[in-house]
Amino acid sequence: MRSHNRKNNELRPYSIERGFQPQADASILIRMGDTHVLCSVTVENSVPPFLKGSGQGWITAEYGMLPCSANSRMQREAVKGRSGRTFEIQRLIGRSLRMMLDLRQLGERTIRVDCDVINADGGTRTAAITGAALAVRDVLIKIQENGELEEMPGIMPLAAVSVGIVNNEPVLDLDYLEDSSAEVDANFIMTVDGRWVETQSTAEGKPFTREQFNQLADLAEKGIKELLRLWQG
Repeated sequence: MRSHNRKNNELRPYSIERGFQPQADASILIRMGDTHVLCSVTVENSVPPFLKGSGQGWITAEYGMLPCSANSRMQREAVKGRSGRTFEIQRLIGRSLRMMLDLRQLGERTIRVDCDVINADGGTRTAAITGAALAVRDVLIKIQENGELEEMPGIMPLAAVSVGIVNNEPVLDLDYLEDSSAEVDANFIMTVDGRWVETQSTAEGKPFTREQFNQLADLAEKGIKELLRLWQG
């Protein structure tokens, strides 16, 4: 039996809470089952040196897991230095968010998203992407309404989800126990019009077939389409 008594093609219960960190320019707490990620946005009226004078903006992200977010306490990475996994995930989040809009519409400003895992039970990077995308949309609405942008940029909604093969069966939205025992695990990011932003898939137990990959892609598409309903709120 899967957690939350789910079928193989069902997401964990999910929700978002806006304004969880009120001093941020925008914030969203996203819950995917027992995975909870706080996505907070800060807008800076400057850009990295390589973009100065270009008229183009930038979106970047940082990701971290709080000390008691997992089964055993994790040392703060600010103390020991960020791990390769952390760098990989925050680059993935940043790349995904930059696909949402034409950065020239931002002007020379940076949107910085901090994704902090409060509780981890699998799928933290995909939850972070889904929540961060919504938070970026919220902050763009805010600064446009405040008169800081001449017009609202066109935004491409997107979301992300994990899938995998567990006990020889394709499953959607893996929790930690499933992820730690999966023969294959994968992450998919998709836009509202059905285009892939990025896919990551890895054989952990044995190689997988093209047919199995297609099954995972179909499951991911189903889950992401459901998560994209969050954009209607």
